[in-house]
Amino acid sequence: MTWLAVARYDLSPAPGGLGFVHDLLNTRSAGRPRQPDLLADVTSAREWAASALAAWTEETGQDVPAVALVEEDLDPLRDLRVDLHAHVARAAGPGPEHQAGAVLRLGPDGRVRPEPRGTGWRALASLALIAIADAQAADTWRRLKACRNPRCEAAFFDRSRNNSGTWHDVRVCGNPANLRAFRARQRSEKN
Repeated sequence: MTWLAVARYDLSPAPGGLGFVHDLLNTRSAGRPRQPDLLADVTSAREWAASALAAWTEETGQDVPAVALVEEDLDPLRDLRVDLHAHVARAAGPGPEHQAGAVLRLGPDGRVRPEPRGTGWRALASLALIAIADAQAADTWRRLKACRNPRCEAAFFDRSRNNSGTWHDVRVCGNPANLRAFRARQRSEKN
C-alpha cells in the first residue's frame, strides 16, 4: 500500500485511516526539494484521489466508492487542506468550520462504523473528518504535525516516545536549522 503524497517525502504514513489525512496534507507544494501541488489541476487531483482511496481501502479494510472530482471541487478541497494544515502546524485560530455527511452503519461483526457521504470534494472531506474523529478517539491526531522548517512544512506523523518531533526529517530540515541557529548565537556572542 502506498500513500502517493506521503511517499514523495520518504515518510512513514500515519496509522490507519489517519494516513488519508496525512496524504491529503502532503499534496501541497512543500518539502525540500519542492514537490508539485497534486491538487493543482483536475487530472493530478483525480490521480491522487484514486490512489488515496485505494490506500484507504487497503489500510482500513473498508470499501469507499470512487470519487469523481471536477474543476469546481479543487478550490474547496484546497481550502480544506489549508485549514487542516493550520491545525497540524498548531497555527489554527478561529477559522471556518467544515462539515461533511456520514452514515453510521452496524456491520455484521456488530461494530458501528461511519461511512462517508457526498460527492466530489465533499466525499473526500467526509472521509478526512471521519479519520480525524477516529484519530482523536485513539489520541493519535496530536501526533500529525507539520515540519517546523518554513521552507518545507511537510506533514509527518511523530513517532517519538514523548511526541516532541518538530522536523519531518532531521537530516534534511533539522540539522540545517539547528546549524543556522548555532551560527546566529555565535555571531551574537561576538558582538
